[in-house]
Amino acid sequence: MSQKIEGNLPATASLRTVPVNTRATTGAAGDDKTPAVEATASTESLRLTGEASGLQVLQRELTAAPAVDSKRVEAVRQALQDGSYKINADAIASRMIDLDQQLGR
Repeated sequence: MSQKIEGNLPATASLRTVPVNTRATTGAAGDDKTPAVEATASTESLRLTGEASGLQVLQRELTAAPAVDSKRVEAVRQALQDGSYKINADAIASRMIDLDQQLGR
């Protein structure tokens, strides 16, 4: 089973300061609609912490990295073909039990 992992932000995205608009307008009296947010410029801003900036860097690195290590795949394929691949059933069973316990089943 394989899945392609795609990030939501482009690799070149850099979010350091983001304008924030807190002004809203409301409808007529008795109107049950949610207030709409105006699209006007604001002087307020949002600053990302060092941790958030680090997460952005990590996201860019993960986006650039290949999803599959083709050298490792080829090594396992070759080991399966020549019969040298060893399967540790105890380790697999132990990890399955651990996962089951983590999921609370």
